[in-house]
This record gives sequence, structure tokens and C-alpha cells, in this order.
Amino acid sequence: MSASTPTIRPYRRGDDAALMQVCVETGAAGKDASGLLTEPDLLSHVFLLPYLALEPELASVVAVDDEPPVGYVLGALDSRAFEAATEDRFWPVLRDRYPLDAFGADSLDALLVHLLHHPIRASDELVAEYPSHLHIDLLPPVQRGGYGRRLIERLLGQLSERGSTGVHLGTSEKNTNAIAFYRHIGFDQWGPSGQGELTMVRPLPVS
Repeated sequence: MSASTPTIRPYRRGDDAALMQVCVETGAAGKDASGLLTEPDLLSHVFLLPYLALEPELASVVAVDDEPPVGYVLGALDSRAFEAATEDRFWPVLRDRYPLDAFGADSLDALLVHLLHHPIRASDELVAEYPSHLHIDLLPPVQRGGYGRRLIERLLGQLSERGSTGVHLGTSEKNTNAIAFYRHIGFDQWGPSGQGELTMVRPLPVS
């Protein structure tokens, strides 16, 4: 990275390739998943590209000048509407492209393909109180510099302005740094952990 200070800006269409790389390099509980995947694009198909297509106005990135972004936050205002839109527009095509038996049963690729065929659906109790959700990923050069907090606060402001009462996110139990960060900025754990995943929530003031 250059000596310039990274800045936060709205997502632009030309950012996709760089954001897909960030997605892979943070895809193993916050660490680089490049060596764990036969098909690295699977991570982006599940956790990145639907958000950029469906709700690009809620995506923000951190970058230095005109260099490729090195971090991002993504959001869905209405999780139920987002689930319906991905089921209509994304998952059927990807299921044809990646059948359930496309990869070895114990691989990360196979886990991601399973998510394409059996997407995670938030519980009714969760979305009743926290209807929005988000994803955030940052490469090491912009971790611990306040950029994660600023990205999330920017998104929370957008969600609040649009009437959301709360936001949730999922994170791996192994990603202890992320869990500590979320708690530090006002998120609490929702319910018990399940299959190695935690759900974190934060209420929002409605503008």
C-alpha cells in the first residue's frame, strides 16, 4: 500500500474483482482461504456478489486513492426480501453450475455448494427484531485502524435512515478477534452458538 491514508467511499461497479479477492483472503474465519478452495469464486457467489447486485447502495469500501479496495461492508435492509431475491435470481443458476456432488465431501468447496443448495435462513424471531444483516471483511493493512468501525457505522446509519430497527451478522466461533471487535462496537450475542457459528445483533434507532 502507498503512504496515502485509506479512505471510505461508496462501492463502484469496477470494484468487483478486488472485492472478490478480499472475500477469498478473509474467507477462513478471517484468514486467507486461497489454499483451501478449488473454486475460489464460490465464496463470493455466497457472501459478496448477491449484495453488490441487489443492494449496491448499501455497499462501502476502504481504499487508498484509486488503488483497488482492501476492505468492504455489505448490507441487506430486509433479510426476508433478500432471501427471496437470491432464491429467485441467483441460487438456481449456481445450483446448475455447482451440483451437490461437485467437490469432495469434506472440502470447503463442498460446504459452500451446500449453502447454495440450502441457503441459511434467519429465524423469524431474529428478523422480527433485527431485520437487516451485514457482512464486513478487511485485509490486514486496514485492520485495527478504525476502518471497520467506520464502515459499519456508515452502514448502520443508512439502515436506520431506511427504517430498520436492528441488524444481525454471523461469524465463526474461531474468529475471536472479530467477536471482540463486534462486542466493542455495541453488538451482543443472539442465542447460543450453533455449528461453530455465532449470531451477533445490534438495535438501531429509527430516524
